Amino acid sequence: MRIARASFLFIICLSATALSQQPHSFRLGSSQVQSGSPFSNIINDLVVSSDSIWVGTHNGVDMTIGDGSVWHHFNESNGISERGVSGLAVRNAIVWVAQSRTLDDEARTPAGEGLSYSTDGGENWTHIPQPREPEGATVDTLLYGNNKIAALAITTAANNLSYDVALTSEAIWTANFAGMLRKSTNNGATWSRVILPPDNLSSISPTDTLNFDLSPVSGGLGLTENYNHRVFSVHAGSDSVIWVGTAGGINKSTDGGVSWRKFSHQNQSQPISGNFVVALNTQRWNSTEIIWAATVNALGEDEQRGVSFSLDGGETWKTTLLGEFAHNIAFQDSIVYVVTDNGLFRSSDIGETWIRTGTIYDTQNMQRITSTVMYAVAAQDSAVWLGGIDGIARTFDSPTQQFGSEWRVFRTAETVGNTSITYSYPSPVSPDDEVVRIHYSTQGRNAPVTIRIFNYAMQPVKTLIQQAQRSGAQEHDEIWNGKDDYNGRISNGVYFYMVEVEGLEPVWGKIYVVE
Repeated sequence: MRIARASFLFIICLSATALSQQPHSFRLGSSQVQSGSPFSNIINDLVVSSDSIWVGTHNGVDMTIGDGSVWHHFNESNGISERGVSGLAVRNAIVWVAQSRTLDDEARTPAGEGLSYSTDGGENWTHIPQPREPEGATVDTLLYGNNKIAALAITTAANNLSYDVALTSEAIWTANFAGMLRKSTNNGATWSRVILPPDNLSSISPTDTLNFDLSPVSGGLGLTENYNHRVFSVHAGSDSVIWVGTAGGINKSTDGGVSWRKFSHQNQSQPISGNFVVALNTQRWNSTEIIWAATVNALGEDEQRGVSFSLDGGETWKTTLLGEFAHNIAFQDSIVYVVTDNGLFRSSDIGETWIRTGTIYDTQNMQRITSTVMYAVAAQDSAVWLGGIDGIARTFDSPTQQFGSEWRVFRTAETVGNTSITYSYPSPVSPDDEVVRIHYSTQGRNAPVTIRIFNYAMQPVKTLIQQAQRSGAQEHDEIWNGKDDYNGRISNGVYFYMVEVEGLEPVWGKIYVVE
């Protein structure tokens, strides 16, 4: 799926210069980067395709085949920038990637960086600028049956980013929060805006007589805004069945995106939990088909965060995990996996009961996932992959391998080799949001290690580890949560740490702490 959250309040600027819509082609060749870990520890999306795991990260696209021992990173020389990935879709050898950036304005506004696609599993890539209308356009007229629909022209990348991508056999669909739902049948050479129901209608068809505007905001152009035109997620249940999540509910088309029905918290007796729909996916096993959605409270006072699912194609909905902010959903036959702000949840009885992962710790490399915030999940046979703001983790779930009993954690860090170099990351660090890791090497020896942290006046603050045995076969990260020896929160400032490997000279480093 995508970057995990979006604000309901945004401004669409109509004066931005339009980007050229001409695609540019690149050849992968020998420039593909390989490593033993992903290139970023912030994971926005995970997609399984056969034996491959495609990963959308904060710094571009990674892919691994099999067990994750080798990772392939696609960089700017391949035609994909190392910007954050906001949407990712894979269909056989076809891969589409949507990327975004943050504008250097006071609001730190997100903006679309365009899309890149490969039709041969990553060998060759083509980049397309973010879809939008020509500079100077304001309001367009779209034909829908005998109706003429006034449509807001989006001429800027600000808030116009593709949060989700879906593929059918003949089209690519993009969920663009300010740019609405878009569709292309010629690999992005041209795009069309897809007309969804307005807030006050539960369905539309070309045979209807209609009078509404296609506009996510009102602006100063006399258009009526519709929260159902603020599109955040899109899912292809089949070539003809398209599901779309917005800030106004769930939309379903059974004729390839022409006619639509809308399901909201307000228009059904057994509704979804909330109208802000951040993820959609279809579960299939045996003859059962269930549509699942991560549904967050929008404007309704009685809406709730949670997960909503329907066994009858959207006619009625059940809700579960109420109170949880869910970000993505995956399946292994009858088992459902949901990632949330509070970790990964698993249900084997269609949402009646759930178990949640405990500590995610890799006994091989001694890495631990310290944050519960998870944005992405994917199931590959018996393997379950998840990612968030603290790296990627994998466990197994099968009759012979108990779910969560064994973890493998994949995290990137700059290697120091058999040297005395040490560093802390991230830098600076805000302990209220994340932990800091102290990275070091024992220079090839098995030895006890002590790490102490001092304030700027060189007063002792924390003994992180003391005479802890560490292996020389690998490099190490030790985690500090920003608290002192008395479990008190430390203040902002510069801190020093000392790494003592028995038999070697002590090594010093700095930690910058900010709010």
